[in-house]
Amino acid sequence: MDLKTDLHSWDVSPADAIALQNRLAEQLREHVLDWERVRTVAGVDVSVKNFVSQAAVVVLSFPDMQVLEVVTAAQPTPYPYIPGLLTFREGPVLLEAFQKLQLTPDVFMFDGMGRIHPRRMGIAAHMGLWLRLPTIGCGKTYFLGQYAEPELEAGSRSPLTHKGEVIGSVVRTKTRVKPLFISPGHLMTLEDAVRLTLHCTTLYRLPEPIRAAHHAAGGFA
Repeated sequence: MDLKTDLHSWDVSPADAIALQNRLAEQLREHVLDWERVRTVAGVDVSVKNFVSQAAVVVLSFPDMQVLEVVTAAQPTPYPYIPGLLTFREGPVLLEAFQKLQLTPDVFMFDGMGRIHPRRMGIAAHMGLWLRLPTIGCGKTYFLGQYAEPELEAGSRSPLTHKGEVIGSVVRTKTRVKPLFISPGHLMTLEDAVRLTLHCTTLYRLPEPIRAAHHAAGGFA
């Protein structure tokens, strides 16, 4: 698939990475999703084992959630674990995986954050600038911000705010289970991010694209 090739170098210090995130955040845009054109959704995940980063991208049909394509890539983990700089640890191997795709998904759903980030540049937002396609962050655990616990019924949500700005939504995908932390990445609105996440959720807490990518990322050596 076609990727942006000159966004930035990955070989940067933590201080320079933070400065880069602040600059890149100015390039993020919100676009209302054209639902009639959404035919495929890709799940994206990376697992790190024994200093090797393993990426998986799984493309599913929408709305019936049938697997159409699976690609994987593995590289030595290039960056230390630093909260807020996850993309510099996972970005290079993700780009390798994206380049293997034969299909071009309409939306990418990341196991990680989008705008729920101190500089609004979680992995879904950051990689969205490379992809130049709509992206969503689907976080499993709390990272930052303030929110009220949503009601217990599936589909309930509450806004997540940080420094007076709504940056995401805490969404109960299944009744009486832990909520997810949903946020737009690039070329996506919060409302559409939540709506698509719920549409992609079937029997389990995690939406099907994320479940498929998580399985594929951990399923190869």
